[in-house]
Amino acid sequence: MRIGILTGGGDCPGLNAVIRGVVQKGIKEYGHEFVGFRDGWKGPLEGLTMPLTLENTRDILPLGGTILGSSRTNPFKIDNGVERIKENLAAAGIDALIAIGGEDTLGVATKLDALGVKVIGVPKTIDNDLNNTDYTFGFDTSVNIAVEAIDRLHTTAQSHHRALIVEVMGRHAGWIALHSGMASSAACVLIPEVKFSLDKVCAYVNSCFEKGQAPIIVIAEGAIPQDGDMVIKDQTLDAFGHVKLSGIGEWLAQSVEAKTGHESRTVVLGHVQRGGTPSAFDRVLATRFGLMAITAASEGDWGKMVALHGTSIARVPLASATDKLKTVDPSLYAEAEVFFG
Repeated sequence: MRIGILTGGGDCPGLNAVIRGVVQKGIKEYGHEFVGFRDGWKGPLEGLTMPLTLENTRDILPLGGTILGSSRTNPFKIDNGVERIKENLAAAGIDALIAIGGEDTLGVATKLDALGVKVIGVPKTIDNDLNNTDYTFGFDTSVNIAVEAIDRLHTTAQSHHRALIVEVMGRHAGWIALHSGMASSAACVLIPEVKFSLDKVCAYVNSCFEKGQAPIIVIAEGAIPQDGDMVIKDQTLDAFGHVKLSGIGEWLAQSVEAKTGHESRTVVLGHVQRGGTPSAFDRVLATRFGLMAITAASEGDWGKMVALHGTSIARVPLASATDKLKTVDPSLYAEAEVFFG
């Protein structure tokens, strides 16, 4: 077969490991030929391709980002987008697609599968919010980056007797905030799933200072105060209808300082969380995803997504990945609350 591969949405540590796994096994064991589509769904939409071979994928395992490039292009928002994709796939002699991405990328893949395009999905997101897989690659790397940053911030917070608010990614799911906060002894963790009380946060801050500690508060970008709304950068939307989030950390720092009198500063980790080389865990997980994806394609098991269930790599219906978000269970958040304040 001649198989196309694309990576869509935000870049993520481990994408190149998936590509390597697919291509190396696909050529060595099955004799397939591979074409890389550049810049997400923009690639098949505009016929932007590059060859993928044993030689140019052999050494990409430790590289961050994606050698194919990415974008947030939504072909269903473009006139004749689906027809153009089908025409370009046919013109390039592509028999099937392996789409590596998050909610938006796999949502497009699910729709194309229903329209007759042969697709296999691979779950990717640092937010870890895709359904029907225990973990997505990129999450472990992101959490480790956040933990290292927070560990460093503890010393400067203590030296200057400040409260530090660390804003991490997480639009609707607080997995990064929860894991990085628990792993770094944060005084409080605020996630989108649970609206937070400003008064309670200020009580945690005061409690820490009374004990001679300088508090670190980890807040997801999508966290919402009980008497407020999600803080956004502006009213513009991307191709998938998402607003740009920005500012909840700074809002909280100003509010905490005003209410407690303790100097408070904000650190926004932003895109640092998904840049750079993947962790060992993510390298292995992404590689195993790639190996299973090409096996599924070779067996003609279309419309499936590879997933981690326990320690095994499974195949699940592609549509199940995006039919709902995987959010933080209240019981897990309750475990972390024991350490607040």
